[in-house]
Amino acid sequence: MAFGFYTYLPNMTSKNQIFNYYLNFNENQPLIVFLHGFIGNINEFDEARKLLAEDFSYLTLDLPGHGKTEVLGGDEYYKMEPTAQAIINLLDELKIDKCHLIGYSMGGRLALYLTLNFPEHFIKVILESASPGLATEAERLERVRHDAQIARKLSRSIIKTDFANFLSNWYNQPIFGYIKNHPEYDRMIESRLQNNPHELDKSLHFMGTGSQPSLWEKLQENKIPMLLLAGEYDEKFISINKEMANLCKFSQFKIISNAGHNIHFENTLAFVENIKDFLDSAS
Repeated sequence: MAFGFYTYLPNMTSKNQIFNYYLNFNENQPLIVFLHGFIGNINEFDEARKLLAEDFSYLTLDLPGHGKTEVLGGDEYYKMEPTAQAIINLLDELKIDKCHLIGYSMGGRLALYLTLNFPEHFIKVILESASPGLATEAERLERVRHDAQIARKLSRSIIKTDFANFLSNWYNQPIFGYIKNHPEYDRMIESRLQNNPHELDKSLHFMGTGSQPSLWEKLQENKIPMLLLAGEYDEKFISINKEMANLCKFSQFKIISNAGHNIHFENTLAFVENIKDFLDSAS
């Protein structure tokens, strides 16, 4: 078992990203890399990982703008492309040649980017409530404007109460279904409050859906087995993932009951069962 900080060095004179990560490794078990969503952190998948620990090793980390990961370079190091490259460098540094990959929401978009651009590193991929971004420039510009409004609210979260109010409003979005009724909702919010709102502001600005490159046209190139998951209350991402599955030959799509956008939190058992079935299957 190992844990600590990994420094991404793009050259010998400056360091731009310092990842906070945790690696639980057993050479006799396949390894899963977990990528959390926006406002999440290294502990995002804790409950799911506990149920998977007997069969799988895992690597989990704080993405730029979240948790204890630091961005010491310019703001461009919050973007998807350098973040993906830094994760590949981390895998190389840890001597992880092949692994499974699971990403949720923002982490799912990043996982898809990694899969399409660095396929040699991944065996199977699970995308939870994810998308390939926005297909047109007009859609991306509109989303950038929308995210800028959200970012301004984050930047005004000077005290913990302000941030807590922001999170309460965030989880009022229809995609999250009935998440506020979950008995562990308050615990989840407390975990979210460990993030720095000003860092989240930068993550949203530089790695939001409007800022990332569209991956729609590359979906047909994918040859990695991929499982797409969406919650039954998340109509928006059910529609997106149906379209993704139609374009991506090596993918399968499943709708998970009793869940909205955050499946692994709302219906952990179903999430884990689908992971095991998919990763244990022959294809």
